[in-house]
Amino acid sequence: MKDPIKEIVADSKFAEGVAWVRRHFLANEVIVKEGELGNSLFFIEEGKLRVSVHVELEERRRVQPGISDLEQGEIFGETCLYESRARTASVIAVTDGCLLEIDGEKLNAYLNEHPVQGYLFFRRLFEILFERMGRSNHTIEHLLAWGLKAHGIDVYLQTDQIKQS
Repeated sequence: MKDPIKEIVADSKFAEGVAWVRRHFLANEVIVKEGELGNSLFFIEEGKLRVSVHVELEERRRVQPGISDLEQGEIFGETCLYESRARTASVIAVTDGCLLEIDGEKLNAYLNEHPVQGYLFFRRLFEILFERMGRSNHTIEHLLAWGLKAHGIDVYLQTDQIKQS
């Protein structure tokens, strides 16, 4: 099955240069910056990107850890599909590559006029989001286990281990 985004951008009713543009990027290039206002979402055609957020450890001490990697076929910036919003994370290129920057308002209008493509788009978006959520849950579990062990809290918690009598 062809990717719904590729089918949408191939439709002459969703014109390149008006509804979307192809952007080539280089390693270490900032694609979006956390906090900036955005009105577009992105589809990765090739390359690898890293999502990162600012984390304040203590007063005047911040880090910007990578929380997720994105690759070919993934969508990001989807919170801007219906309206302009502040970006919730920064996205930085790990490798050279290419992506499609899609105007959220124009995509929303297109999907409303083409319900079959809209269904296929949202189905694919949900698949991507569920996959991303699963990876995030796995990361959170590892960080939680590390934090509990590092602070000695794990000894006070019940475990799944069954004690043999």
